[in-house]
Amino acid sequence: MTIIILENARLFDGTSADCPTGLSVAIERGEIKEVSDRPIASDGARRIDISGRTLMPGLIDLHIHAYASDVNLQRVDAMGAAHRTAHAVRMLGHALDCGFTTVRDIGGGDWSLWRSIEEGLIRGPRFFYAGRIVSMTGGHGDMRPMSMEGHGHGFCQCGQANSLTVVADGVDACIAAVREEYRRGAHTIKIMGSGGVASPTDPILMNQYREDEVRAIVNECVERRSYASAHCHPTSAIRRCVEFGVRCIEHGTLIDDETAAFVAERGAFIVPTMAIIFALRELGPSMGFPAESQAKLDEVFDEALSGMDRMRQAGVKIGFGTDLLGDTYTRQCTEFTTRSEVFSPLEILRQATSGSAEVLQMEGKLGCVAAGAHADLIVVDGDPLADIGLLARNGEALPLIMRAGEIVKNRLD
Repeated sequence: MTIIILENARLFDGTSADCPTGLSVAIERGEIKEVSDRPIASDGARRIDISGRTLMPGLIDLHIHAYASDVNLQRVDAMGAAHRTAHAVRMLGHALDCGFTTVRDIGGGDWSLWRSIEEGLIRGPRFFYAGRIVSMTGGHGDMRPMSMEGHGHGFCQCGQANSLTVVADGVDACIAAVREEYRRGAHTIKIMGSGGVASPTDPILMNQYREDEVRAIVNECVERRSYASAHCHPTSAIRRCVEFGVRCIEHGTLIDDETAAFVAERGAFIVPTMAIIFALRELGPSMGFPAESQAKLDEVFDEALSGMDRMRQAGVKIGFGTDLLGDTYTRQCTEFTTRSEVFSPLEILRQATSGSAEVLQMEGKLGCVAAGAHADLIVVDGDPLADIGLLARNGEALPLIMRAGEIVKNRLD
């Protein structure tokens, strides 16, 4: 395999604000072999002159749903597997073109989609997935309207959310559900820890799952050398999930100062998802987002930015996520500009690279530019530490994108 050498780069390594210039990076067999402040000698290498542009780790989106082909989740399963897969192909290709070389599908993604990406049948980022989300009956993952009766034991048979969620009640059922998702290759497990916006019957402020159920799920994750994530909006749900051992909170929108401090003290992560909140606020009604869900969205919208500010002030470890559904997938890059209302460009860049790699338990392999790391890299035409908006242009400011050592976009040669 030909060695690729990226030369004359200004380097953001995923962490440091100090970005040295004139660096060279050698890539071989999908891995970074050397980072040097001097020219790298190698006979027969393919050399690409970065011409002083910013070379940095590929971006990471920790909160996607590749199969969520509609903003109305009650319609997703009705559209069929082919429709969901077609949406996933379109969404994942767009993410890669925007510079996201890694994504974590935190509800719905499966082995088949992962395998298709690995074999090159689908053009997309490196793919981590949580399998189906584990939800209690009547929880955020139970998409049955009040008018519908019954579901089968263990797995939701309502024909509404089978592609995204498994319904499990009681310790034994929860353990069985978690073990099944791990059997099918899940990298992590996500539970519904509170009410949510898109579900029809659960109030936002509702805490979900008993302590014994949460602790049993967490224990299964720990034994797998993995971790549990939890969907949580209200501060009560965030606190109890972290107290019960959950490592990563999704959203965390309604957090207060005291709970933010508690999360920071415990070393847990939060992945805010601003892109979907702002997209649905603007486009939800025209896209068929249910009226009852639109009303619940209003409950969290006003607190979204202030919640992130509380996390920032408390020193919470923050990952980068978007949570976009249906046709809103094109708004993935708006997460950068929305976060800039609260965070500095450096903070956002760390969240989208090294910080998210830590959530994935992939420190030193993803979210960094260092020898031994995966060669997932992007080149920015400008300085994203001065202008984070460069990353919000749907890849227009990225003349080169590399995933696993393969150049998937190149306007530099």
